Amino acid sequence: MDAMTAADEAGGTVAGGGTADGGTAEVREFWQRLGLPGLVDVHTHFMPERVLAKVWDYFDAAGPLVGRTWPITYRAAEEERVEILRGFGVRVFTSMLYPHKPAMAAWLNSWAADFAARTPDCLHTATFFPEEDAAGYVRTALDAGARVFKAHLQVGGYDPNDALLDPVWGQLAEAGVPVVTHCGSGPVPGRHTGPGPVRRLMARHPRLRLVVAHMGMPEYTDFLDLADRHPGVHLDTTMAFTGFTEAAAPFPRDALHRLADLGDRILLGTDFPNIPYPYAHALDSLARLGLGDDWLRAVCHDNAARLLVTGPAGDGPAPAGPRPDATRR
Repeated sequence: MDAMTAADEAGGTVAGGGTADGGTAEVREFWQRLGLPGLVDVHTHFMPERVLAKVWDYFDAAGPLVGRTWPITYRAAEEERVEILRGFGVRVFTSMLYPHKPAMAAWLNSWAADFAARTPDCLHTATFFPEEDAAGYVRTALDAGARVFKAHLQVGGYDPNDALLDPVWGQLAEAGVPVVTHCGSGPVPGRHTGPGPVRRLMARHPRLRLVVAHMGMPEYTDFLDLADRHPGVHLDTTMAFTGFTEAAAPFPRDALHRLADLGDRILLGTDFPNIPYPYAHALDSLARLGLGDDWLRAVCHDNAARLLVTGPAGDGPAPAGPRPDATRR
């Protein structure tokens, strides 16, 4: 059975031993109503089990970078989590992973390459950290077919303008490979979060295809401004507009029209499995914005399929390498 067939037929198990059937029905009804072949989720987390276990422990303890009680809804074994996404109809997803210290990124990249090879509906994902060998292992990942990178400025605690990263950003800009970047100051500020460091980065590397995670919360309008200035800047919807986030960092209602204006550069992201609510709630939160079905179709499938699979119009195909078919059909 190929990955797309599996996405049509699989179910799954969620935290607490229940079934995903209830959530699966709502998610599938959402994209089927829009006439989509499924969803493309640019912000899902798969990483080595012992690393993910430590991440979950951190969430369970409401660590300093979490700042509040945060239950993990889809706490399950790796294979079960993959099947849950396939059951939802997520045709393409990522393995967002990130180092919190030196001498970790190359090992994570090796794991992610193997995960992508055995999980054909997961885009080959990679990461980096400001260190002497960063340019070398990023080149290795690109040559191996990496389609998307993750940079977590909050957890990593680094300035994206660190001189050690100059060759990395240059390689990624030249390759046209997007970087999903946690750079907003939510849920709590970091030493190098906020729009300032990213403004400086884009001024130095204007060709970068940067995906601002979480819509840049809570500095939403600052990152919308950045996207207005730089056509390579996109935003993902991860956790934005949900009840959980609106309670702490509400999106400004007077900026909703800007989401419509940037409708071709907003991408579905969810943070699965590390979300404190059902997957369907994230989709319902997008629908409740009232921006229309065309906007939802673009955000939940077409924009990411273009950026991550075929490249922006006029720029030719995305870099060579194995990939799932995320195109509409």
